[in-house]
Amino acid sequence: MPLNLPMILTWIRIVLIPLVVGVYFVPEQVLSVVEQNWIGAIVFIVAAITDAFDGYLARRWNQTSAFGAFLDPVADKLMVSAALIVLVDLGRIDPFIALIIIGREITISALREWMASIGARNSVAVNSLGKLKTIAQMVAIPLLLIHEPVWFINMQALGTVLILLAAVLTVWSMCYYLMKAWPDIRDRT
Repeated sequence: MPLNLPMILTWIRIVLIPLVVGVYFVPEQVLSVVEQNWIGAIVFIVAAITDAFDGYLARRWNQTSAFGAFLDPVADKLMVSAALIVLVDLGRIDPFIALIIIGREITISALREWMASIGARNSVAVNSLGKLKTIAQMVAIPLLLIHEPVWFINMQALGTVLILLAAVLTVWSMCYYLMKAWPDIRDRT
């Protein structure tokens, strides 16, 4: 496994996952709910920033690897899933929304793995719809973690609208990827 800055950023994202979750288990005598919310959101934002840079740097510096290409999306899915589970536990999102998003991630990851095994991975490569879904998620989750109004902006309401948008884009992008893969699925089943 090559150890370079892009790979280190991916590992940092994985290490930050327990912090996003764990901060909500710190007793209120140590951290108030507002402090927990802000720390959870800031840690999530830092993790999201590493997600934005690790792939970019790996391509730019020609430091891509098969293991990095595997680990990066795994880290993303773990980070988003952990945050969604926390938000469900806190009662800030409906469990059905979390199920849609997490279920899609598992389904599309499995689809991509299968498509790669038959030599057709490019037919389900990430597209702009998937990227838009990711942006909506990555903005919605910290807003929902913050939860409290900031400068008269209702973070919970804005985060809820964005996570609903992310859920719609999640279903839409899943249908898109399944339609792209359908000829290969049909021919091999």
